[in-house]
Amino acid sequence: MNILITNDDGINADGLIELKKSLEDEHNVFVIAPLKEQSGSSHSLTMNMPLRVYEYGKNFYAVDGTPTDCVMLGLNKIFEGIKFDLLISGINYGANLGDDITYSGTVAGAMEGCLMGLPSIALSIDVDFQKRPVYVHYESAIKFLKILISNGLNFKKDTFLNINVPDKPFQEIKGIKVTRQGKRTYKDVIVENTDPRGQKYYWIAGTPVILCKDEDTDIYAVENSYVSVTPIKMDLTDYNFMEELTKFLTNKDFFNSAR
Repeated sequence: MNILITNDDGINADGLIELKKSLEDEHNVFVIAPLKEQSGSSHSLTMNMPLRVYEYGKNFYAVDGTPTDCVMLGLNKIFEGIKFDLLISGINYGANLGDDITYSGTVAGAMEGCLMGLPSIALSIDVDFQKRPVYVHYESAIKFLKILISNGLNFKKDTFLNINVPDKPFQEIKGIKVTRQGKRTYKDVIVENTDPRGQKYYWIAGTPVILCKDEDTDIYAVENSYVSVTPIKMDLTDYNFMEELTKFLTNKDFFNSAR
């Protein structure tokens, strides 16, 4: 297979390096990732400055932009003409669960691949940021990924997979759960402080507050030692609300009343 890898942790991130090493013996691996960490960049494009590309080795490139920039540049220019079979964004240092996926650069990399017609996966490992472990079990995420690839999953059009793996030895993972997106927000999101010159500055941080972790959610699965696999659909339309909204707007006749 021809596999394109990107991430949001940056070109030198351990998760990306481990993923590349594990796949290149069996597949043709191409890497294009941000030069620096782009966590929280979401599905953003760089449009107000030029992008520069740096070659780190054969089929191994860094871009001074976002994960979305990387995928767009990779498919349309740097690796133009190559027919890719799969895009993998990761392995991210830290889970992308619940509402976090809307901010995630890792998820955005897979999203862009999906938009461009590629079977795409966002792959993350649930590292405990409070403990900052010395060793991260990237091999568990890789082993699950290889099982998935070798069994020939057929991807649905306009849908990509958001996969989160517990940071545990593979034998301690209980299994796989196909999940829906849970719900968690954050408290104390903005930290205010003062620099040595007396000027205020702000740091976006926060402690997760889980609002929904039902048994069918990604949050529940990972907390209970399961691999979470969530299919994410690109069409964000709320079809259930369309009929109600249509009736409301038609009955009120907003358009004609404004003439």
